[in-house]
Order: sequence, then C-alpha cells, then structure tokens
Amino acid sequence: MARITAGIGCSHIPVLGFAHDHGRTGEPAFKAAFDGFDWTRDWIKGQARPDVVLLVYNDHASAFDMRMIPTFAIGCADRFQPADEGFGPRPVPVVEGHPDLAWHIAQSLILDEFDMTILNEMEVDHGLTVPLTMMFGGVDAWPVRVIPLAVNVVTYPPPSGNRCWALGEAIARAVASFPEDLDVQVWGTGGLSHQLQGPRAGLINKEFDNRFLDGLVGDSQDLRRLPHIDYLREAGSEGIEMVMWLIMRGALGRSTRMLHRHYHVPASNTALGHIVLEPVDGSVPPSATVEGRDAAAQALIG
Repeated sequence: MARITAGIGCSHIPVLGFAHDHGRTGEPAFKAAFDGFDWTRDWIKGQARPDVVLLVYNDHASAFDMRMIPTFAIGCADRFQPADEGFGPRPVPVVEGHPDLAWHIAQSLILDEFDMTILNEMEVDHGLTVPLTMMFGGVDAWPVRVIPLAVNVVTYPPPSGNRCWALGEAIARAVASFPEDLDVQVWGTGGLSHQLQGPRAGLINKEFDNRFLDGLVGDSQDLRRLPHIDYLREAGSEGIEMVMWLIMRGALGRSTRMLHRHYHVPASNTALGHIVLEPVDGSVPPSATVEGRDAAAQALIG
C-alpha cells in the first residue's frame, strides 16, 4: 500500500530559480537562502527520497488565465513541460508524472466530494519547478515522479484554509487506498508573507510567518481556522499562498514532528520559508463520506 512519509513546505520564489540557472547561488545575495536547503538535500539523497511527490503549487498565468480558473486541479499526464514565463522555459528537466496514482487520487477525491479539475495536458511554471530545484539542485532528470496539484490563490475567491486542510486529509485517504508499494511526499509551496503591488508593496511580516511555521508542528489545528482577511492583513495580498501549505499539513494526520526548518529574509521581496515534517500518528483521518464513496466506487466497478 502507498503511504505518505513526509511533508515539505517551501517558498517558490522565482529569483531563486534564476540564481540557480545562472550559477549565482554562492553570491552573498543568494547564499544564505540556498544554504538552508543543504540539510534537506542531504536527507532526501541519503535516506528519504520518495517515489512520488504530490506537489501543491499555484500557476502564475502559465497554464490558466481569466478564461479558466479551477479552484483545485490535478495533473494526470505522463509528463509536464516547463512553461515559458516570458524569458523562455527554465533549463530544467521535463517533469515526469505518475498517471496511475494521479488518476486514483482524482477519483478518490471526487468520490470524497471534492470537485477536482483533471488535467491531461499542462505546462508547469516556477511555482512547481523552483521547489524541485531547491530540493534536488541541477540534475539531468528529476529523481522522483511528480503529481502537480494546482490551487487558485490568484483570483478571488481562493479556497479557505479549512478546505485546504480537509483536502490534505482526503489526499491521505486516497494515497492509503492505492495498492502499489510507494513512498509519497506531499509538498506545499508558495509564500510566505509578501505583497507585490500597492502602498504595502514589499511587506514582510517575520512574526506572522514564524507563528505560521510553529502552527504546522504538533497536533494543533488552529491554522485551518485562519480566515482570508488575516492572511491579507498580516501577510500581504500574495500571502494567501500560505493556505497551500495547509494541504500538505492536512495530509500528515493528527500530529507532526519537525525535522528541519529554515527562514530567511531578504529573498527577493518575499520571505523565504522552508520546513520538513514527518507524521507522528500514521492513522488516516476518517471521512464523513467514506461509506458513500466506497459504495459509489463499488457500483462503478460492478
């Protein structure tokens, strides 16, 4: 049976991809940001490389625009090409998917009453490729299969923190019901505090960011009840990206243990956050719809 072995939170700041691609990671402006990922790169390489990463991110008008705004979209394709975001695609490997697990998760989530958009063709931008770079560096091929899960945090209304946490719980149930022996990690990306426009452009709130990181550790569920207005007020207009970390946290069960944590300012005009968590309680959270879901699935297969 497949199992979720860890969760990773990571900012997806585009300038970090630029610094890596142009060989500038050792410069004073970037070194401290990249040094905070040394532990994670060693940990993954030495003992914790997963078979599959379910990577939660937001698209930045590369695959979606105002004509189509899915709240939650899952990529079920064999592979995903890096997107051209205005300067040509990043010089990184093609992202190889895991269609069997992706389709299984999509079916399970829909029968668990999450209305997912299924994507069989999609380009992926820095929201997905920068976290892969931060964890694996420069490689000829990504050493894991990746299932992209895109969340709308660009156009109002984004999903609530509670809905994102609940989606993570549903993902845990989906993964646990997949019969293949796979180690799966869930990565939540984006944020932390930042605002890109208006009178508060450049806002960074270290205190709020670190309280948020604190809330991901242990058995508290306070973060799932944080309203949109608090993200806007405390973390800036783009700080709402932080709800994507709650999908990762919800997938890890009742309680977590922190293995590594990194926070750095400045990194572009965005606070850089990174955390590695492991589930303490391996039990899969129950669903109020699980009986109906199982009955529906049984009806589908006859």
